[in-house]
Amino acid sequence: MNFLAHLFLSCENEDLIVGNIIADFIRNKEVKNYSEAVQQGIGLHRLIDSYTDNHPIVRQGTKRLHPNHHKYAPVVIDIFYDHLLAHNWERYSDKTLEVFAKEVYDVLTKRMYDMPEKLQKRLPAMIQHNWLLGYKSKEGLNFVFEKMEERSSFASKFGEAVYDLEQDFELYNEEFNAFFPDIIREVKSYCAY
Repeated sequence: MNFLAHLFLSCENEDLIVGNIIADFIRNKEVKNYSEAVQQGIGLHRLIDSYTDNHPIVRQGTKRLHPNHHKYAPVVIDIFYDHLLAHNWERYSDKTLEVFAKEVYDVLTKRMYDMPEKLQKRLPAMIQHNWLLGYKSKEGLNFVFEKMEERSSFASKFGEAVYDLEQDFELYNEEFNAFFPDIIREVKSYCAY
């Protein structure tokens, strides 16, 4: 999954939030440079990725996307799932998405200098453009996929991804809501950390 789900699954724990968001921006050998608590967040991120990628329900959606998006199908499904989490937010959280996003932005701003330089450069714009709320709208999704297209080195067809979601929205939504309680249960031990 992408940023929104990873941050949601961080149990509102500051160190888990930091570790979870930096995990894709550091190399394995850099993990030891962080506190044990932040390392727990990095581990949480990797658990979420592995569990998600191997879940049979998620694999169904990835397989459906594969003819159009090939090796990028897992990336597309991750972004779809952030959109679907935003779409179903009230089902999984007692806080509004707006309140959750503000609290996360406060943590990220406070802990900016605990993050890799590459992420430090990106975060201010991400926060300014309210990327967590952006996952909820079609325009926000198009923006995410446009940015992904700019960074991809192979043909990705990211520009067609929103259309793919719209074509099978109910099916993706049903699959997401069958899968997401499973990942919540899977990360529960981290919440007790």
